[in-house]
Formats: sequence, structure tokens, C-alpha cells
Amino acid sequence: MHKKVIIGMSGGVDSSTAAYLLQKQGYEVIGVTMGMWQNKGEQEGCGNLSAVQDARRVAEKLGISYDVLDFRKEFREKVVEYFMDSYEEGLTPNPCIMCNRYVKWEALLQYADEIGADYIATGHYARIEQHPQTGRFAIRNSVTAAKDQTYALYRLTQEQLARTIMPVGTYEKEEIRKIAENIDDFVAKKSDSQDICFIPDGDYTAFLQEQRNAVQNTGDFVDLEGNILGRHKGLMYYTVGQRKGLGIAFGKPMYVHNLDAKKNQVVLCDNTQLFSRTVYATDLNAMAVASFEKGMRFLGKIRYSHQSAWCTIQSVEDGVMECVFDEPQRAVTPGQALVLYDGEFVAGGGTILGTSLS
Repeated sequence: MHKKVIIGMSGGVDSSTAAYLLQKQGYEVIGVTMGMWQNKGEQEGCGNLSAVQDARRVAEKLGISYDVLDFRKEFREKVVEYFMDSYEEGLTPNPCIMCNRYVKWEALLQYADEIGADYIATGHYARIEQHPQTGRFAIRNSVTAAKDQTYALYRLTQEQLARTIMPVGTYEKEEIRKIAENIDDFVAKKSDSQDICFIPDGDYTAFLQEQRNAVQNTGDFVDLEGNILGRHKGLMYYTVGQRKGLGIAFGKPMYVHNLDAKKNQVVLCDNTQLFSRTVYATDLNAMAVASFEKGMRFLGKIRYSHQSAWCTIQSVEDGVMECVFDEPQRAVTPGQALVLYDGEFVAGGGTILGTSLS
């Protein structure tokens, strides 16, 4: 009897090829598209109707069953509300991480249990293996560094990983496009999606204004000593490390050091003051390791595009990790993730609180 697997399908080249590869491997494949957000003027679906149409077209070509599931409530509660709350608190959120952990995996596994499926699958560029030392399930880097998506998957649990398959993680992107030609030439040539799915135009501030009637709560630009330098147009317009778009000339390059939501201040500094060795993180999730302990050495990433760097855990107390990098890192951003790697394996990570606890 063939093992049954549910594949999340977006209509794109990666998930479509994943479905094809699973079928070739002998699984009974069931395609689903998760309806998670509906923009004005669009019909139900994962952001837009065309994604559903493309995914259904692929499913028909492969001869697999297909359905659209309504996860809009879960997506709104777990991802969109978190996204808006974060900006209002002066944080820079990462909605893909929250969506992966609390919507895609939880919702898909629940559906898998309802229909008696053994596994779920996605088109992520990552691999799932058991760590050679600890034996724990872990995300491992994909073979294609340029497309590696492990950073956004660090919050997955052992139970979720044990039931997940990621077929494209052992391929280069161009190999996937070549394989996709076996399914559909149109799908093989589709461009990759880049933007946050519920804000396709990338205008976060307009989205916040529309969803929460957010107003431009102006306040002060200040330096690290608290001296007032000018007026900002609202915390939601800024993020740590930003230089362009400050809307005021300071006579020298100035960068956003941090956002103080309590005082409604944007703190500015010069470039050298953006660097810090120490990072504090909370909401920890251990993956390849059973727990985080003082003295552990890892390669750490503080954002998706960050070049990983060596760091050491100094302490883990009351759910807060102190991690010190060997070399100073630029623009540590509260709200983003600190993801720790043991070689090619994701050891785990947490949400960045900042460079100090004061």
C-alpha cells in the first residue's frame, strides 16, 4: 500500500515539481492550496485566484486529487495580527517564520490526520535529516545556497519534522526548472515570488493604515545620548540599519539604531555604532540539539540574507539566550530571528530582543 502524502501547492515551480517528484517516488499524492489571504477584488485562494488555477492545472496534469483549504482564520490570527502588532511595538517581524510554524505545518498536519495521510510535503529548499550526533530531526541546508530556506524553518518541532518531506532540497534551482518541463512548460518558466503574500506591493505602511487605521504618530529623532535631531513620521516607517528615507538631512550619514516604542522615538547613530557582538533572543526552539547550554558554539544568522558567523552561547536564563559573536555584526534587529547552525544543520534559534536587556 502506497504511503499517502499531502503536498502544499502554490502553483509555482517548486511545489509543482515537489508533487511530481513525490509521485515518481511512489507516494499517493494529494495536492492542496491553502487559502490564507484574500485581497480586495480577488476570489478565494492563497492570495489570488491565479495561484489556485495554476495549482489545479498541475494537479490535473499529474492526475492527483486536489483541494483548496480555508485557513484564512488561522492565518489572520497567527500571522497578520502578529505582523501588525510587531510594527506597532517598534519591531521588525518575519511573517514567513510564523506562517510556517503555526499555519502551514499545524493546519496541514491536522488535515493529514483527518484524511489519514502519513506525511505532508512542501517545495522548500531544505532537507530534513536526523542529526548524526543527537539523532534528532533537523532541517539541513539545501544543496543550492542561493535558494536555501532553512532560516525561515527553525521553529518547526520534532513531531512536525518527523512527518515532513522536502523533495526539492537535494536539487539546484535550474535542475528543478528542468524537471518541471516534464509537467508543464508554463510552470517551468514561472518567476519566483518575492514579496510577503498578503502585501504583494510591499507597502507595509499602507497595509497597516488600511487594516488598523494606523495613523502617522509622529515623534522625535534622537541620537544615542537622547539629543533631539528632528521629527519622524511614525515608527512603522523605519527599521534598524535604515539610512535612506529618513526625510531629513543631518549633515552626515545617519542610520536607525533602534526604535523606542515607549517614548515613540527613532534613535539614530553613525555606521560604526550599528555593530554589536551580543544578541539576546527569546521564544527559543531547539531543533538539532535537545537544549541550548552555556559554551555551545554555532554559526549564527541574524537575518535571512546574513552571512552566518561564529558565536557562543553565554547564558540561557528564564527563556532568554545571550549569544556573543566572535566579530561584531551589523544592525541586529529586534523582531527578526537568531538562527543557529551546527554545520549544515539548524540547531534552533529564537526571536531577537536586541543587543541589551536594558
